[in-house]
Amino acid sequence: MIRGRPRSLRGRLVWGVTLLAATAVLTAQAIGFFVLHSWLLNRVDQQLTEFALPDRALADEAGLPTRTPPDSVTLPSDFRITFYDATGRAWGTLGGGTKPGPALPSGTSELLLEKGREATVPAESGDGHWRVLWKDTRFGGTTFVVALPLDTVEGAMSKLLALNVVVSGVTVVGLIAVGRWVVRLGLLPLTRMEHTAQDITAGDLSLRLPDTDPRTETGRLGTVLNDMLDRLQQALRQREFSEARLRRFVADAGHELRTPLTSVQGFAQLALRHPDRPAAQRREADEQVARNAERMNHLVDDLLLLARLDQEPAYRSVPVDLLSLAADAVSAAAVRSGGGHRVTLSPLGAKAGDSEFEVVETVGDPDRLLQVVNNLVSNALVHTPPGTPVDVRVGTAHAGATAGGTDRPGRAGGSPPLTTGTPIRVIEVADQGPGLPPEEAERVFERFYRVDPSRSRDHGGSGLGLAIATAIAQGHGGRLEVDTGAGPGCTFRLVLPAGN
Repeated sequence: MIRGRPRSLRGRLVWGVTLLAATAVLTAQAIGFFVLHSWLLNRVDQQLTEFALPDRALADEAGLPTRTPPDSVTLPSDFRITFYDATGRAWGTLGGGTKPGPALPSGTSELLLEKGREATVPAESGDGHWRVLWKDTRFGGTTFVVALPLDTVEGAMSKLLALNVVVSGVTVVGLIAVGRWVVRLGLLPLTRMEHTAQDITAGDLSLRLPDTDPRTETGRLGTVLNDMLDRLQQALRQREFSEARLRRFVADAGHELRTPLTSVQGFAQLALRHPDRPAAQRREADEQVARNAERMNHLVDDLLLLARLDQEPAYRSVPVDLLSLAADAVSAAAVRSGGGHRVTLSPLGAKAGDSEFEVVETVGDPDRLLQVVNNLVSNALVHTPPGTPVDVRVGTAHAGATAGGTDRPGRAGGSPPLTTGTPIRVIEVADQGPGLPPEEAERVFERFYRVDPSRSRDHGGSGLGLAIATAIAQGHGGRLEVDTGAGPGCTFRLVLPAGN
């Protein structure tokens, strides 16, 4: 089956509106035509019904004395009368005029009429018609048929029909012309959308649809499409960012693994080429191989941990005393530093000399949260000169510019901010070291990012510690952030919602 060529929306609207309007006009004209025809015909029927036969017309038949000849009987208008006697035979007509009269039979037996009911009969010649009515006289047995021509009615209806044809033609042409203009004007927003969509398809994703009036269907469609384009552009940016991040991650992981692998390979080749080396050299080479193997093992462990954290790991959900957890981290840091740093524990927002702690509890995985705090304290010890004070603060607050949890100038976070005013539990690790420049603070939570790229794992690690801590904090519904704008040094802050 061959399908016709599909029409455009503009063409369908124009022809649809034209068809509907033309149908309405033709229907109105047909109704008017039939109403007028019925009215004119009723006027003729009323004249026939009200017609009264003059007495002198049947004076001889009734045996009445007549003073004037029958020809002197004058009928009104164009009436024609045909008389039938008691035997049903036509015996005479009355009425004049040059037009052909009605075609009536010579006897009532052939007269296909019903007394008292009007009917239409053709003329004796030509294409005219007469309206007739069969009636009785006051004289016994005598009947007559009174008739009126329908020339006036038929002429009026012919002229009306011709006028209707002309009006219909002009109306259809006007509807097509005006309809095309109106539809083109109405679809102009869609045309602009089409051109904008073509430009967007060509590669300009920054364009947006101009018609967004919520009072119109096209405007609401434009708003929805603009929202869709915004989300699509955001998704493309996120995809590009994820791809760039993945490429950087793979490159950084390869770079981190290349150094220990090169060392292991070099010492292994040296052992194969010089099997008769002294014992001290062999011991030193074995220690280097073991140290680099351990470094790779730590790096692989960190990568596996990050992979597990990225796959929505199942954290334990038990009550956690953050004050005890911070105290454990401070104790471990004091032993690890060997007196090189002064690590203290104090209440959050405490003034000088104030040592009153409050109960700080939340729900989460205590081992993972302790891992985050140990990482923050360890970074403070590694990246500050010996003797730098490190203060660990624990307390409760509400998310805001002062307490943390939200964005502000001088603060960078590894995950989205919390809603202002949210009850939070906070552990801060503040030092008075050299601090971080703002541009480095913005990237410090990225994977494999190190402020000093030349540092080895023994003096700064591979740059995965804060990325792991950020993933753990975000998995608990919280946030890891750094403040660099207030005073010397910097403050790393673990923020957890009170409900977690």
